[in-house]
Amino acid sequence: GVGSLVCYALFLSHVCPLEYDLLFERFLDENRREAPDIDIDFCQQRRGEVIQYVKEKYGHDTVAQIGTFGTMAARAAIRDVGRVLGLPIAFVNEVTAKVPEGPKVTLKKALEESPDLRKMYESNPQVRELLDYAKQIEGLARNVGTHAAAVVIGDRPLVEYVPLQHVPGKEEVITQWSMGDVERAGLLKMDFLGLRNLTILSKVMDLIEQTTGKRIDPYSLPLDDQETYALLCRGETKGVFQLESGGIRELLQRMKPDNIRDVIAVNALYRPGPLEGGMVDDYIEVKHGRKKATYPHPVMKEILEETHGVMVYQEQVMRILNRLGGIPLAAAYTCIKAISKKKLEIIAKNREQFIKGAQENGLDAKKAEHLWEMIEKFAGYGFNKSHSTAYARIAYITAYLKTHYPVEFMAALLSSDISNRNFTKKDSLVEHLEDCQRMNIEVLAPDVNRSHVDFAVQDGKILFGLSAIKGCGGAAAEALVAEREKNGPYTDIFDF
Repeated sequence: GVGSLVCYALFLSHVCPLEYDLLFERFLDENRREAPDIDIDFCQQRRGEVIQYVKEKYGHDTVAQIGTFGTMAARAAIRDVGRVLGLPIAFVNEVTAKVPEGPKVTLKKALEESPDLRKMYESNPQVRELLDYAKQIEGLARNVGTHAAAVVIGDRPLVEYVPLQHVPGKEEVITQWSMGDVERAGLLKMDFLGLRNLTILSKVMDLIEQTTGKRIDPYSLPLDDQETYALLCRGETKGVFQLESGGIRELLQRMKPDNIRDVIAVNALYRPGPLEGGMVDDYIEVKHGRKKATYPHPVMKEILEETHGVMVYQEQVMRILNRLGGIPLAAAYTCIKAISKKKLEIIAKNREQFIKGAQENGLDAKKAEHLWEMIEKFAGYGFNKSHSTAYARIAYITAYLKTHYPVEFMAALLSSDISNRNFTKKDSLVEHLEDCQRMNIEVLAPDVNRSHVDFAVQDGKILFGLSAIKGCGGAAAEALVAEREKNGPYTDIFDF
């Protein structure tokens, strides 16, 4: 939706599509048969409020979350059959352990890949019976859940279109059909995504307001702050949206971004295709003047100069198809999809049209052929620039706040990982505490008379959150703080 001026005017998006040359045709074109897909990200903690608002605005009977079906995976099928057959748990666990780990592992594949499992299957009648039954129930729906993001909104009560059901133990209503079936029925599906990083941003801004007395507008922050780019160049981006992994931090150190367009490109380039295809290396070499970009045609220079001669975005490929080959923008996206899905008939038709158009624009046949080959190679790697731009904006804001308000940022980051605490091994919260030490930010020990439920900031130091203590959950921490605020500080252990 970032490519739509209407979305920008309605504040659904904070990125101007004209400023970043985002194409409406990438969002919606006349050839598209399904409704436009708009993913809307919300603060994770307040996503429920948004769904409640939509229900109140459009009617509780016209809005529902979409159901999902958890299917019986290979290991679960073995365990369930073993329980029904009354087999010893230790025996079932021994068989289950022989199934290789990983996504989409089927029992058929497991028997092919695991010699130990195959040997047990061939030599032990009990194992053969167990696995034969498990094969029959593998893949069947085992339980019903709620989709993490999808919400369906109807113009009339949804019971007129789709069967509904209650979530067991809750009042929540969900569809009995999965997302694909709901969309095929012609209903409007919206994605309301709860994003942890937006919760962190909200928390940072609350803490900044508490410590400085001013409320920051994240979208008014300057996009040319050199200190922020210095932080990105150093790869100190733990907790920074989309830029946290070790690999992308290494890429930032190599690329040394110095403007928002580099940050947009990082989001698009850090994927297997561009990394393996040499696109990342080309971008970095040209950016730092160690290599010269080549442009077969002046139009190519106009389109690819911002990415140093590399086809990074789908929108760039669409522009080339349109301006050099004379293919309409709406058809250009269809062409890109056909290339990525290897639809040979559509590819051949567009190839002929492109080469003819490129020759009319001054390219000789050989260069036009070579350019089409480049498009075919890179179109499958190209990333949606609208998506990358929206995420880069959030990444930059996060990096800016980490640079200029490090104490508040780290307190919010620590709070965001309380729910993921793992006291059996080193967890992400411990890593953040180590980062605080490296950044010379003091984290004070827990104090029942000063600490809050979450991590907080006081006098330039971080107060350890009570709910992050082992054995003290959120409810207990809230009760401790509520009692202290009502009756004053605890005087001794007995008062406590």
